[in-house]
Order: sequence, then structure tokens, then C-alpha cells
Amino acid sequence: MTENFDAVIASPVGFLGLQETAGVLTRIEFLGPQAVARAPQSALLQETGRQLAAWFADPAFEFSLPYRLEGTEFRRKVWLQIAAIPCGEVKTYTEIANALDSAPRPVGGACGANPLPLVIPCHRVVAAQGLGGFNAKRGGQDWLPIKRWLLDHERSC
Repeated sequence: MTENFDAVIASPVGFLGLQETAGVLTRIEFLGPQAVARAPQSALLQETGRQLAAWFADPAFEFSLPYRLEGTEFRRKVWLQIAAIPCGEVKTYTEIANALDSAPRPVGGACGANPLPLVIPCHRVVAAQGLGGFNAKRGGQDWLPIKRWLLDHERSC
């Protein structure tokens, strides 16, 4: 699994896979405990690692990385809505859906397909009652403990 990434770095919530394409960040993915660290070789991925560490140290840190979001027009609109949610705040799937004249389920699908979690903070999107999902249950894993950790981390914003 880690061979699909240009770098794999450790974080307080586990390993993160990083991918760069043509000089821009294109993917950050939460990886399971079986992942093996691989140091970033490019300047961009080294800076990505530095900025992620800065965010984990201070959740009010604002990322300034060159990135590209690849997805449908609707998903990109959802991701822009998510990116605008301030640190320490949350919005519901329904609130984002209403802003886009859509429905909550497709918003949830876009959240689950977010290629740049943390930079595009999809953990800030919750259900009307409870946390909702997280990371689209990739690999059949329950990622909700990470969502809880991230939201708790941002309580100091």
C-alpha cells in the first residue's frame, strides 16, 4: 500500500501517505498501522511534512501548499465549502448541501473522496446528529477515532 505514495510520514494520528504530481500536492491519505515510513525526497513533500507537523502542533496553523484537487465539478464545490470552515467550527452535511442546492448524501460522498484531508478539513463536516462518517471507510477500517481526535485537537482554536 505504501508503494502508491511518494512519501509516508508519521503523525499523531498514524501514518500519512503523500503524493505529488507535476510539482503540486495531489493526495494525502490516512494509512493503517501496517504502513512503513518513507522520507519525503522532494522539496514540496518535505515542506508538506513540515506544515503538517506545524498543524499538529497548533491547529490554528494555516496551510500554504500548492495543490491540485482532481474530481467532479460538484466535488470541487464541496471541497471549497469545506476549506472555508474555520478551525474549531463544524458544519453539517445538510448545511453544505443547502449552500450548493444539493442533498446531504452527495456531500458525504464528496467528503469521503477528499484527496487532501487536513489541508481540506473534511473532519469539520458532521451529521445533524453525531459525527457522520470519515474517510469513506477505506480499507474497511473505522476511521472515526481519527475524526474525533482531529475535532478534539481543534477545540483550542
